[in-house]
Amino acid sequence: MSAAPASLAWFARHELTLAWREFTAMMTAGRRARGIGLAIFLVVVAALLHLMAFGLVAPWVSHGIVPDKATLVLLSGSGLLFWTVMLSQALESVTRVYYARSDLDLILSSPASSRRLFAIRTGAVALSTMALTGLLASPLVNMLAIVDGPQWLAAYGVVVALGALSTAIALAITIALFRLVGPKRTRLIAQIVAGIVGAGFVIGIQAAAILHYGNMNRFALFQSADIVAAAPDIGSLLWLPARAAMGDGMASAIMLAIGLGALALAIGVSASSYGRLAISAAGLNHVSSQRRPSPRAFRAASQRQVLRLKEWRLLQRDPWLLSQTLMQMLYLAPPALLLWMNFGHDAGAFVVVVPVLVMASGQLAGGLAWLAISGEDAHDLVVTAPVSPRIVLIAKIEAVLVVIAAVLAPLLALMAISSPRMALVTAICAALSAGSATAIQLWFRVVAKRSMFRRRQVASRAATLSEAFASIMWAGTGALLAAGSWLAMGPAVVAILVVGLARLISPRRR
Repeated sequence: MSAAPASLAWFARHELTLAWREFTAMMTAGRRARGIGLAIFLVVVAALLHLMAFGLVAPWVSHGIVPDKATLVLLSGSGLLFWTVMLSQALESVTRVYYARSDLDLILSSPASSRRLFAIRTGAVALSTMALTGLLASPLVNMLAIVDGPQWLAAYGVVVALGALSTAIALAITIALFRLVGPKRTRLIAQIVAGIVGAGFVIGIQAAAILHYGNMNRFALFQSADIVAAAPDIGSLLWLPARAAMGDGMASAIMLAIGLGALALAIGVSASSYGRLAISAAGLNHVSSQRRPSPRAFRAASQRQVLRLKEWRLLQRDPWLLSQTLMQMLYLAPPALLLWMNFGHDAGAFVVVVPVLVMASGQLAGGLAWLAISGEDAHDLVVTAPVSPRIVLIAKIEAVLVVIAAVLAPLLALMAISSPRMALVTAICAALSAGSATAIQLWFRVVAKRSMFRRRQVASRAATLSEAFASIMWAGTGALLAAGSWLAMGPAVVAILVVGLARLISPRRR
């Protein structure tokens, strides 16, 4: 029996259909053969992750797991890492509920209840948040359940509770931003907050580990005797999520009641304003921007200078880009702190810092290059302009590489003071990593909208894998060069082969 139109079940089926279409489009790009290959790849990756999880939990289980303070601190700290990722994803997804759906005009102008639509879409955000975190945590949870007992499966209930709580908090933050700064700035600020939340706790833990232990092992901090001694008593409510994950039935019930209750309350309080806020957000696309004239006088510039400036302005104005790249930039903070703490004393710190910077350069360059080269909303205008296509491409590439150089320049300057050789190694490997990623995006470029940034990997799995492997190999080259090993030639040769293979199989070559 089909559900009645505009009912909760009807909206739920509508949302599930849209979610499934988006997922399949993102994963397979509409190609069945690619879907089969993806399924095989996911099975292999899941098996490897479970093997790695077994290696982590087996020594722990062999010594016996008891609910003492040390165990509760380790579980709570690890769980908090997952929860910050959940909150970051929930905040970004809730923001998209208001801004990034093209069917709002149709639904909100219909006799259907906007309250029901809002309830279903918020529930869908909660489910997606729970599903992602559940997948990330599943190797550890499953291995603990196999090795130590099925009581660890209760951790999935904690994931549900924390996912619901994350969605409720994200919803409260979004509504507060709408009221404080208005719909025009809410999207931008929400993306910044999502990026900071997603990386903030991880960076904080790594920073504390560096300050106390001289390395970036965050789990060493959770196992510290000082941290365990300073933690609350074993009967504190702070350990409720950890106890629930270990199979305590009462703690699990309390966690589910808190999480689901907070989500229901947030939906009930915010549902009445959804239609008004969604319409105000959608109306931004139809309102001309009221900009004040620039006080700067007009200056003549070359075509490449103007094109570079245009690319930088587009990157600056892209609100969805912030959450995608801000965390990559924030993750450079721990290596910078490690470098600062070991400044002039421990050359071994460079073995950690150099590959992180090289890897970050490649990943950031790949995302920015896609936006500049493929994500061109005014493609027809650009190709019909009286400008050589070669000049346009050169300007786009220069704009991307200048951004990468500006991000790395302070860290390279700090490294140069301590060790000019290490700074040179980092600069060369980072340039090769960023150049490889940019070249691969150039060879596999397609015409696409900037709003498709989250789905850019769909354009070509070959481009995605080539970009990732090339960055990893250049990072390995930098690490081995920092260690003074001649084996650095190995990953460098592999990186060149990966880039060459990407050139051979690219559509531009064929």
